[in-house]
Amino acid sequence: MLSTATKIMLGISLLAAPLAAQEPPGKKFPSVTMSSPGVASVTRGKPNTVELQFHVSSGFHVNSNKPSAEYLIPTVLKLDAPTDIVLGRITYPEGEQMSFAFAPNEKLSVYSGEFDLEVMVRPLASVLPGKYAFRGELKYQACDNAACYPPKKLPVQFEVKVVKAPPAPRKNPAQSPHIHN
Repeated sequence: MLSTATKIMLGISLLAAPLAAQEPPGKKFPSVTMSSPGVASVTRGKPNTVELQFHVSSGFHVNSNKPSAEYLIPTVLKLDAPTDIVLGRITYPEGEQMSFAFAPNEKLSVYSGEFDLEVMVRPLASVLPGKYAFRGELKYQACDNAACYPPKKLPVQFEVKVVKAPPAPRKNPAQSPHIHN
């Protein structure tokens, strides 16, 4: 059985598609952008964290990676890693619990403003030092206080610079405990 809020959200989602096609001039529409991460330096043979920063346009929010209801579309990052670089876990922030006019008694888990994702990458020990590009997309559904818009995909691209691991510290050979003159 669907709750009243669920029925309202489904109705809003169905109405959003025709609304998106009729973008009146001067009206603000939701967007998510990615700040340029620069080139992250990563050590081959070791796990490294690359931080990606995203920004949701003012007056809008997107569902978190773990939305509070299964009918809501989660924010998900999908990446393609270069050969010989292992893509590890992507860490998403906790969503902010908010309620909105369309469902005042329900709290939704959302991101608004800035949010960061951490991507674990591990270049194999055999990877040649140099720059490598990652490409993918951030899938999200943006909403304002009254309506949700059709899901979108933001192209994501960043580079890492693979560097050699520093040499292991060398131990001095054991010294004799005897005093030598």
